[in-house]
Amino acid sequence: MLPTSRISLFLLFTLLSFSSCKNVESENNSEKISGTASEDNSLNFHEKMMAEIEKIEIREDSISTEGMIKVEGGTYTMGGNSQQARQDEFPQHQETIKDLWVDQTEVTNAQFRQFIEATGYVTTAKKEFEVNGETYPPGAMVFDPENPEAWWKFVKGANWKQPEGPESTIKGKDDLPVVQISWYDAMAYSKWAGKRLPTEAEFEYLARGGKEKQIYYWGDDFSKAPDFVNFHQGDFPVSNSQDDNFENASSVKSFPANDFGLYDMAGNAWEWTLDTYYPNAYGRLESRTDGYFKEYFNADQHKVIRGGSFLCSESYCTGYRNSARMSSTPDSSLEHLGFRCVKDI
Repeated sequence: MLPTSRISLFLLFTLLSFSSCKNVESENNSEKISGTASEDNSLNFHEKMMAEIEKIEIREDSISTEGMIKVEGGTYTMGGNSQQARQDEFPQHQETIKDLWVDQTEVTNAQFRQFIEATGYVTTAKKEFEVNGETYPPGAMVFDPENPEAWWKFVKGANWKQPEGPESTIKGKDDLPVVQISWYDAMAYSKWAGKRLPTEAEFEYLARGGKEKQIYYWGDDFSKAPDFVNFHQGDFPVSNSQDDNFENASSVKSFPANDFGLYDMAGNAWEWTLDTYYPNAYGRLESRTDGYFKEYFNADQHKVIRGGSFLCSESYCTGYRNSARMSSTPDSSLEHLGFRCVKDI
């Protein structure tokens, strides 16, 4: 199925206990990039979205590196290096990363708003979608700790401006990472900004901050975690002791930067990467070109997400480990999923 719908995602997350369309509303009452691509029924959803993204004009100041840090590349060992590492984090292997400009923080609500106002782009969560001939209203996935049978629920009206549903708001939260962003939305912003999403190999290199063998970016001592990362402490998902002083997402730069000067590479919000997800990715190295998988489309369409979020716990997903990897379908919009960009030098 292409791609997995948001209703199907609800079923997916129910099973995992984790982590087509037409315009119905313009973010600023202009639909500058709706057009033939979205109306061409010969294209599948993925092709329509990629065509729509291709039409986005790069902003005039795209040469700017404001808010970015230049990171020197190098060769490092990628992959699992702790007892918590999962099968898809192996085998360990060498990766070589080029010098990059990197967003110092996750893209914030304020930054994403600039993109919406400049382009009129409509995020996937603000579009109707169709499953088996039936049309469903706009909405996105919101975490529900009260329901042990299904921690994630589809909420009508949830989107980047109302991440928990129609009664929620991001007013006064300009410095929080933008969430309820699909892979397509992140790709669209990146195109406009004159940047791109990082590859999975780049993300792990950047997350490690030059500390190749450490489990976490601050070291191997988990007891120090509340001082370095926004995550869930306590009995997940029933109780959160908030030793890190946050129950949900925090403003960017609320925790120390890693040794590359990058913030929230661990915790706060999961982040999209460019790569298509394969459980056996590290054994498929011969399939790669230019440092990442070029296969933007496969049968399941999952993309790699990295870094963990405020919902990760040491007893559950430990997504804030340097080598941890997860995935989601590219049309997924989730309460704890955002992104950051990189720029080639």
